[in-house]
Amino acid sequence: MRAICDDLDAETQALSDVVAGLTEDEWRLPTPAAGWDTHETIIHLGTADVAASMAVLDPDAFLALKEDMLKGGESLHSIGDVDFQAMSGQEVWAWFASERTRMTEAFRPLGPKDRIPWFGPDMSALSFATARLMETWSHSHDVADTFGAQYPQSDRLRHVAHIGVTTRGWSYVNRGMEPPETPVRVELASPSGELWTWGPNDCEDVVIADAYEFCLVVTQRRRAHEAEIEVRGDLAAEWMELAQAFAGPATDAPEGRVGG
Repeated sequence: MRAICDDLDAETQALSDVVAGLTEDEWRLPTPAAGWDTHETIIHLGTADVAASMAVLDPDAFLALKEDMLKGGESLHSIGDVDFQAMSGQEVWAWFASERTRMTEAFRPLGPKDRIPWFGPDMSALSFATARLMETWSHSHDVADTFGAQYPQSDRLRHVAHIGVTTRGWSYVNRGMEPPETPVRVELASPSGELWTWGPNDCEDVVIADAYEFCLVVTQRRRAHEAEIEVRGDLAAEWMELAQAFAGPATDAPEGRVGG
């Protein structure tokens, strides 16, 4: 778990570099994610981290929270009775940074296969930490695009890409569709120049792309037809149009999103 936690810390630092020096007005500017500003984005990440820490450190309390939320009596933003809207952007960041550290330190001593309860099915500790990194990377792009900032590309993208590949079936199920049994091969060029691959090498359906472009598509920060992705075969093309690496209702990336 040390490696994924170190990468999660590095991803958090990359986001910190983007928000450093923002004015209070800039914290409240809308991001490309409809209905969200940077202030709300950081609150969203932080409250999920609070719940994640609870799931690791006090599973019974988390399960009680989960049950209450399912009944409509609680929300993540009401955790701890914090008045987030009264906090400045810098105050929100300080709170988030503290909760993020608490979460990663809770992850570090776990075994990668340890099971952690969550709002959906239980997850392994490794999958859980990887999902937190993926969400951080995705929302960091929303913030960076707001201010025209260049977000760094690193081989930490492999975590995001792996979730993107392994959620292919979920992308269909989430839309009420039957997942195809035929595999798709994925070949991605990493920022360091390595070739990352998934799937049999004799597949008729293939996705070939820069890892960064692929990750933008599966996290719905860019539409597939607007990304620099080579697609061979109907199933590969269909998947790229449906791809959704995160939980929640089925959505589509906005048309014409710039940046990222």
